[in-house]
Amino acid sequence: MIDYLKGHIVHYETEYVVIDVQNIGYRVFCPNPYAFAKSEEVVTAYIHHHVREDAILLFGFPTREEQKLFRKLIEVSGIGPRVALGILAGGTPDSVVAAIYQENITFLTKLPGIGKKTAQRIILDLKDKLDGIANTPLFVQVDSEQHDLFNPVSTGWHEAKEGLKALGYTDAELDKVWQNLKDGIVPDEPVDSVMKKALRMLYAG
Repeated sequence: MIDYLKGHIVHYETEYVVIDVQNIGYRVFCPNPYAFAKSEEVVTAYIHHHVREDAILLFGFPTREEQKLFRKLIEVSGIGPRVALGILAGGTPDSVVAAIYQENITFLTKLPGIGKKTAQRIILDLKDKLDGIANTPLFVQVDSEQHDLFNPVSTGWHEAKEGLKALGYTDAELDKVWQNLKDGIVPDEPVDSVMKKALRMLYAG
């Protein structure tokens, strides 16, 4: 089984990256493809090697914590790899683990693809199995501005912002762009579309 890949990012899509490892391109599905900086630098993706009857898939993460949490999530009945990716796209390992420990169903149901019954199942199955995966904060504040990322409009921006930061833009530059950009973003707009709009504003100064 593949545990990690180390190589150069040669291609991006909204759901995956292609990593060149010694002239072999591996398609790796990940929560936020833009978390891997597209540069000349070698990147490391921690891999979950998923084998089905009809496919062999690679899911990749920039940290061990995300890799471990992903593996725990797909052990829960009813949660497949795609739903687990959505959870990790919508919340950090720290915030997801904290919500599970605190039985915070409100937080969990804000994550993509998670209803009340699934949230309850996650808590029941994983509450005692997440030691060492994340630094758990004392509480998760669902209604604060930091969780505006669960809004379907700002979810795309949250992912796009990480990709733009990887390209060298600062939080101050990106927050300024967002104020001018947010009214022109539609719910569930693809991340690459949001990035293109933001880049046009950044280039225009």
